[in-house]
Formats: sequence, structure tokens, C-alpha cells
Amino acid sequence: MAKLFSRRTSAIVAVAAASMLVLSACSSSSEGGDKVAVTLVTKDTVNPFFVAMRDGAQKKADELGVDLTLAAGKEEGDAAGQIAAIENAVSAKNAGILITPTSAEVNDAITKARKAGLFVIALDTPTDPADIVDITFATDNCLAGEAIGHWANAKLGAGKKAIIALLDIFDDKNVTVDYCRDNGFLKGFGIDVKDPKIMGDEAKKGSYKGINSGSYEIVGNVATLGNEDGGRTGMEKLLAKNPNINVVYTLNEPAAAGAYAALQAANKKAIIVSVDGGRAGVENVKAGVIGATAQQYPLRMASLGVQAIYDLIKSGTKPEVTAGKDFYDTGVTLITDDPQAGVESQDSAYGLENAWG
Repeated sequence: MAKLFSRRTSAIVAVAAASMLVLSACSSSSEGGDKVAVTLVTKDTVNPFFVAMRDGAQKKADELGVDLTLAAGKEEGDAAGQIAAIENAVSAKNAGILITPTSAEVNDAITKARKAGLFVIALDTPTDPADIVDITFATDNCLAGEAIGHWANAKLGAGKKAIIALLDIFDDKNVTVDYCRDNGFLKGFGIDVKDPKIMGDEAKKGSYKGINSGSYEIVGNVATLGNEDGGRTGMEKLLAKNPNINVVYTLNEPAAAGAYAALQAANKKAIIVSVDGGRAGVENVKAGVIGATAQQYPLRMASLGVQAIYDLIKSGTKPEVTAGKDFYDTGVTLITDDPQAGVESQDSAYGLENAWG
């Protein structure tokens, strides 16, 4: 659980501000009572990750007696849908908002919500800059990317040329989850990254080093929108450019499943790595579809988020970030049934015990 702290009683101004927030938030009940009202805004309603997040939030809300509203964009990248949900939460005088922000396009709406007295927590996807929200509960996506990069390097073997496909979320937006995982993977694999917040600016050919070393070629980056169809068509495009791809980074497990289908159809094999740790994804690790995945914990993020807003309103306590980071780290575990020397991991049995979805 997140560490909590109380406002110092000597800080009169801070106490007064907190009291104002409590009074404002407590008026959020439709009946004017003291029930805490919270809105969860996810990127969509179909991705198993966000389905699990909604379930986790609802379970905690039911436990605490929180009035929870569930909202989402129509699809990944629907900033307008998320902005409308934020504005609705402000109009309803909610105590707070939990959001997986689709991009910086929602930053202004979040800022307005905070000015209106709502406590805003980002889940899974940190905002850029981080202080757009009050706090973020998320996986360290950069470390998640590094973990699968380390594993892929070790799995490929010493001295082998890496011919790499990068399957991202977007090609028209720059979001933290996308660039952290993509560049984290490259860093973990042993490839120099120029700007950690920009995808695709690394040298397309060169040498990698790490557990193993050798030469590499990056065939390209393609957008998948994080779904299976996008993963398949993206992989097909890159195979058309170079049919000898042997390492495939995927943003998430639905995209990985699509990439695998494309490889099968082309009668090709490659090392596939991913991030998520959902039940279907871990089953694909067990089946050999995905070589390794970095498991994250959306139910934990959502549960902590609901609890944090409830605690703020009921007792004035506020969540703190993890030491040395600008967010609260909800943890990540590398899952594989093909462990590699020098890479810490757990097997698919552990992954299934801790899977969501």
C-alpha cells in the first residue's frame, strides 16, 4: 500500500485548504450526503487491461461505499471522450478522478478539474509532465521495457544479428507508456537511445551490447493501437520490408498475439516479447506464443486509487510517491518459461496466479 502522511496541524493554511477540498468533495453525493464520489476514466472498455482496472476499482468502491462512475473513450486515442468524462465528473462535483490519460490532449481538462477541487490520480499512464495530476499509480514502464529487452538479448544468443520489429501504440502521438516501453526495450537489449522520450530516433543499424553483443538492424516502428488486428497488420508491413525479422517488441499482449499470427501465416519464427501480464497473455507465454512478458497489476492501481481518494476525503491523508520516483510504483515482474542467465524472472504458473482478466 502507498505510504500515507497527515497534514501538520501547525500549517493553518494547508489545513484550511484541505478542509475546503473535503467540504467540496463531500457535496458530491447526489443526495447531498457524505458519500465519496469518484469517476474512473479508462482509454476504452474492451481492452482486458482496462476491464480488469474497472473491476478492481468497483470492488474497492463497493468495499468502501464509494459512489463510482465508470467512463471511457470510445477507443484508444479518443481524447475527446476522456475530456467529456472529466467535465462530467466536475459537473457532478465528484471528490476525485482516476484516469488512464490517452495523451497530453487531456492535460487542460485535468488542470481545470484540479482547480475545481477534484483530486486527480493517473493510473498506468503517467502524464507528461508528471505534475499535471496530483499523483500517479503505475508500473514503471521504462523498467518493464528494459526487463523484456534484457531477456530478448539473452535469448537471441551471443554474436547473432538482431533484426528487430517495434510494434507501438501510436505513430501520431507521443505518450509515456509508448516511449517508455519502446525505448526501455531498446536500452535493455543494449541499443543506444538518443532521447528517451522520442521513439524512432535511434540509429537503425549498429551494434548492441549487454548480456550478449552483436549487430542489429531495426526494420521499423508501426502503430498497432494496442489491439490484435493492429499487431497483425503491423507485423505484416514489417515482414514485407524484411522477412528475416527475428526479434519482435510489442507494446502489449493483444498486439503480440497479432504479430504471432502474422509470423505463422508467413511461416516465420521470431522471439516475441511484450508487456501486460493478463491471463490471456500469460497463457500465450505458457503456449510459447510470447517468449516473455512484463507483468503489471491494474487491479492494484485502481484499488489504491479509490482508497487514496477515500482516505483523503475521510481523514485528510494523502498518498506519497515511491522514493526516488515521481509516481507510486505498483510493481512489475518478468514472466517466462524460458529463463535466461542473468535475468530475474518468474514462470507462467506464477504469472497465472497473479494474472488479471
